[in-house]
Amino acid sequence: MTVALCWCLLLFCLDVSRPELPVAQAGSVPSAGKTLVWGPGLEANIVLPARFFYIQTVDGSGRNLTTSPGEKTFEVKIVSPVEQFTRIWIQVLDRQDGSFLVRYRMYASYSELHIHIMLKNKHVAKSPYVLEGPVYHEGCNCPQPSGATWEEHMKCPQSFPQIDKDLSVFPSVDPDRNAQEIPQRFGQRQSLCHYTIKDNKIYVKTFGEHVGFRIFMDAILLSLTRKVWLPDMEFFVNLGDWPLEKRKPTEKIHPIFSWCGSNNTRDIVMPTYDLTESVLETMGRVSLDMMSVQANTGPPWPLKNATAFWRGRDSRQERLELVKLSRAHPEMIDAAFTNFFFFKHDESLYGPLVKHVSFFDFFKYKYQINIDGTVAAYRLPYLLAGDSVVLKQDSGYYEHFYDELRPWEHYIPIRADLGDLLEKIQWARDHDDQVRKITQTAQQFARNHLMGDSIFCYHYKLFQKYAKLQVTEPRVRKGMELVDQPTDDLFPCSCHRTRTHTQKKDEL
Repeated sequence: MTVALCWCLLLFCLDVSRPELPVAQAGSVPSAGKTLVWGPGLEANIVLPARFFYIQTVDGSGRNLTTSPGEKTFEVKIVSPVEQFTRIWIQVLDRQDGSFLVRYRMYASYSELHIHIMLKNKHVAKSPYVLEGPVYHEGCNCPQPSGATWEEHMKCPQSFPQIDKDLSVFPSVDPDRNAQEIPQRFGQRQSLCHYTIKDNKIYVKTFGEHVGFRIFMDAILLSLTRKVWLPDMEFFVNLGDWPLEKRKPTEKIHPIFSWCGSNNTRDIVMPTYDLTESVLETMGRVSLDMMSVQANTGPPWPLKNATAFWRGRDSRQERLELVKLSRAHPEMIDAAFTNFFFFKHDESLYGPLVKHVSFFDFFKYKYQINIDGTVAAYRLPYLLAGDSVVLKQDSGYYEHFYDELRPWEHYIPIRADLGDLLEKIQWARDHDDQVRKITQTAQQFARNHLMGDSIFCYHYKLFQKYAKLQVTEPRVRKGMELVDQPTDDLFPCSCHRTRTHTQKKDEL
């Protein structure tokens, strides 16, 4: 089976909840020849901060293993035959379900890479996989001139439902008008960034006092422009929590990019700064990301605590009610505050503050309660990727992927006022097999829609479709400053790509 075909069959290969899949018996011996390997990390043209691919353990009779054959089952080596030293950090993450996630971060670019995947000194599947170069590392500024080619390499979907929905209320976008009107409307009271992308260079001007979160937007734009040539465009990013554009589509509305949307606003939603940073800093300075969660999902399902779990701060009234509910029903709910900031801390009502719990320890519990904070709770992607079921509060706030989630398929819905929470927890306890299936479907969703390649695709498709709506020429405005690419004196790279006049025309 080819790498491309295996990758396309991701759902088939990994979805162990599907009854028609052959499942190995306990004690089955992994087969090097029949085990499956696929994923973007086996493709030279897919540049990610941390590249990754999957291994699905299969036994000699062609049956998928659904429990771990052991953390050290597979050995992975990545080398460049023309380099004495290969500066690559590799981790093999055991997902405890018979599959493994292999991730690696390159600190230099190579003319060629060989990926060796071994099982007891035998090559697995089509190992060694040869990535014919050049194979660029994350810091290499070598954008693919053709957006269409980049999308094809990345296997980006044709569209994202939320992008189409958000842009549908903007028949056209006038950069000249927006450059004048948006700062007048929002620039005094809100924190904004005004960006222009011109000739794949990034320019920015900030408005407002609290603009520290600009670093997250700068980071994804810098990373994206190193990988693919972005269309010229001009746009405003809201650096605050709450979406801003409250006018109705029938009124004169302005396009504002935000990390969170709501049913009462018209902001254009991007993947949250938290999820985006975790992608950019995977195997770097963040410990919580969509890959590390998959290797830290707690004990096996039957051994998990059958209590609903929550930890957090007091950023919403319903969170106060949740903790009071927990104190009244400790056998059903374990919820406590780690910090008080928004409300007065009444220990008689809410109990003492507790120490922070490692996010990975959340998955010692079968049931995870997801309640809004100031806006949508940005922990949801990680909860979906773990091996627990999510009880999600009904909410008017949403992230970029909520439109593709289905209640009772990816999560158990609970009312906004939490009035049915105890009832839903009891239902979950009484229907363990159904809950297990919801958990596995949610994990599959996270693996397919919330990994790094999907986050880059989402940003690119959003910018590409937004740029086409512009009716005046994007310009570098007065007061804008250039956002420089970071320099890498230790591991510079040579870019072989050039942008032709034809490619410039094709972009328009």
